[in-house]
Amino acid sequence: MEWTIPGTILPAGGTDTQQLQDKFKAMFLGGGIVLSQVSAITGLEPYTIQNWVKRGFLAKPVGKKYTLRQLCRILNINMLKDALRMEDICSLLNYINGHLDDESDDLIDDSQLYFMFLQLAAHHRQMNNPEGRDACIRETLNNYKEPIPGARDRVETVLKIMLTAWAASLLRQQAVTMAGALKMESERS
Repeated sequence: MEWTIPGTILPAGGTDTQQLQDKFKAMFLGGGIVLSQVSAITGLEPYTIQNWVKRGFLAKPVGKKYTLRQLCRILNINMLKDALRMEDICSLLNYINGHLDDESDDLIDDSQLYFMFLQLAAHHRQMNNPEGRDACIRETLNNYKEPIPGARDRVETVLKIMLTAWAASLLRQQAVTMAGALKMESERS
């Protein structure tokens, strides 16, 4: 199955999310990536990413290098921005991670959240109903260690919202493509 890795412009090729996770982690073996690399991965303009840092949506890069955790925060925001307003995305992330520019109060590392989401997104076609979705999310959270009581429930809620918003943006893209094809067909007639 060919699909685009959520929050990026990169093709996934298959549904082996562990392989995708390993590739992402390998990019950071040198200690971080620079803004131009983040931009190339996400398709976002550098000024957009810098604006998100200035607005406190993520911690500032250290030495002009972004960590995997910061990249995953950017990917989470980028993936959700087509379906949710930015203030809703911030509220969602605040719900599990407190102050967005302070990683010390996070209930879950952004990279862990993103890779859990990626695992769910790779198999979203198997989640045709809320019960199937909820079962997949609970299975994905099996190894999650709660830093405080109730954290698992919060992460589960956020993953449900993220998955629903991402699926909505996929449906929106599909509708736009279909409408474009219809317009072209009408113009030919």
